[in-house]
Amino acid sequence: MPGHLPPDPFLPAIEQLCGVVASLRAPEGCPWDQEQTHATLRGGLLEEAYEVVAAIDAGDDENLCEELGDLLLQVVFHAQIAQEQGRFTFENVAFGISEKLVRRHPHVFGAESAADSAAVLVRWEEIKRQEKGASAEASVLDGVSEGMPALQYAGKIQKKAAGVGFDWQEVKPVIEKVREELLEVEAALPEGQKRVEEELGDLLFSVVNLTRKLKVDAEVALGGATRKFAQRFRAVERLMRERGVSAEGASLVELDLLWDEVKVSEASKNAVP
Repeated sequence: MPGHLPPDPFLPAIEQLCGVVASLRAPEGCPWDQEQTHATLRGGLLEEAYEVVAAIDAGDDENLCEELGDLLLQVVFHAQIAQEQGRFTFENVAFGISEKLVRRHPHVFGAESAADSAAVLVRWEEIKRQEKGASAEASVLDGVSEGMPALQYAGKIQKKAAGVGFDWQEVKPVIEKVREELLEVEAALPEGQKRVEEELGDLLFSVVNLTRKLKVDAEVALGGATRKFAQRFRAVERLMRERGVSAEGASLVELDLLWDEVKVSEASKNAVP
């Protein structure tokens, strides 16, 4: 006999989910779920968030619905762990974000007005600083999580600095900076790995700055380029199998020729009739 009954189907969906997670964590529940902590769930939380992004990029509504559910489970799971420890509950999480949204949208829930999204963001940051009780020593960079993926972290830091005027007004000097950093990478090659790593970091930071100025999401751009590379490489592998060519025995020249063949094939398929 099972130790727990399924949730009441007449309950609101979120209550059903919270009840299921509580049952999984209960003494008669699931051994794996009982062992989890905030720390052990970190990887899963990040993975589920990325899978949501992948579903958005694919334009797959059915998968997006499923992945959002998986991500919601992570939130409920963390809240359940905290409730068991007497720290906070899921209700605290939900009420907290609701109150924050109302507080930071005085142009919707108050008497203020906002001309456009830029004005909304400026007011959001003002309210955020007031909430945090910003001191004279506070930085505009405070609150930017270092736990973000590196590209996203760089873009966020740059955007914060740009918000107080520390930014080039035109794209041209940003492009020149990218070229300058590339030359510095080349110059650092004889100086050892640590120096090369530093200069490559500067180059990547400059490239992220360029994507920001051109209003391109660096994560999306790099993800698209990587997927394109993977698609073409798989096509090269298919050609090798069809022609009986061994990957280990093929020279770089042969692989480059196959790569170019794949690109030509792609171009012909994408050509406008």
